[in-house]
Amino acid sequence: MSKPIEKLKKQLMEISEVVNLFQSEAVQVRVVDKLLDVMIEFEKSEPDGYEFFAKKSTKKPAADNGNHSDSHGRKKPGATKILNQLLVTDFFKTAHSISAIADYCKEQYNSDFKTSELSGILLKLAKEHKLKRERNDDNNRFEYVRV
Repeated sequence: MSKPIEKLKKQLMEISEVVNLFQSEAVQVRVVDKLLDVMIEFEKSEPDGYEFFAKKSTKKPAADNGNHSDSHGRKKPGATKILNQLLVTDFFKTAHSISAIADYCKEQYNSDFKTSELSGILLKLAKEHKLKRERNDDNNRFEYVRV
């Protein structure tokens, strides 16, 4: 393995002990997410930094399990990527519930996301002031609309 990958592997082993101390999986995910954000910012500011993140993998795509690959064997975009794509369209011009967003992703992107997969990402986008999270008075559920 290359030296940067070995270094990253060592760093991941070091932080895994700390991350695993949190009993809540949601907290663990947020901690790792914050760390990755910092690493990405570091990569942007340091041209010689973690450049191996930007390289494309030469591995074959994983076997199609019906959920993560399209008909050509390519990996489908994840929920974060799709939601970020929706941010630049007119989709969030009107408020949508999580279930409506999941239905739209299934129809338009052929990606069957659970609402639990989308909720954390939508909350993060709301905290980043990219979306506004409002409670619908009729059904008492949250809806998301562009800020």
